Amino acid sequence: MPTSTVERTIGAKAEDVFDCIAHIENFRKAIPHIVDVRFLTATKRGVGTKFRETRLMGKREATSELEVTEYVENKRVRLISDQGGVIWDTVFTVEPRGSTTSHLKMVMDARPYKTFAKLTTGLLMAMIQKHLEADLDAVKAYCEP
Repeated sequence: MPTSTVERTIGAKAEDVFDCIAHIENFRKAIPHIVDVRFLTATKRGVGTKFRETRLMGKREATSELEVTEYVENKRVRLISDQGGVIWDTVFTVEPRGSTTSHLKMVMDARPYKTFAKLTTGLLMAMIQKHLEADLDAVKAYCEP
């Protein structure tokens, strides 16, 4: 199972970092290449929230449907997406490092279940790694004063 891990130390309170990564309306503000978000549920925060996110990937738009399956206030949020024959399981963890600094860790597991996806997911993860790094750099820039 291919896994990608990205970590950043952010000069902001853990609560502020969590608010950015756990709530798609804030995450969209931080990530410049997210071009659209549509909620698919009445729930907009916490477990059970489903949304469709469209982002630019190079010159193309890519749309994913995601669901929040785990939500621990100011600590952890898990998003699941079933796309292209792969279950994409992403966990964001935020830990305080003193009163004004946080450690943000994102772990994305890819569990391919279709034959073609099993053959290509490893290669795809190498490309996705660059996008994940850029996402957390953008979160860091957005959260820091």
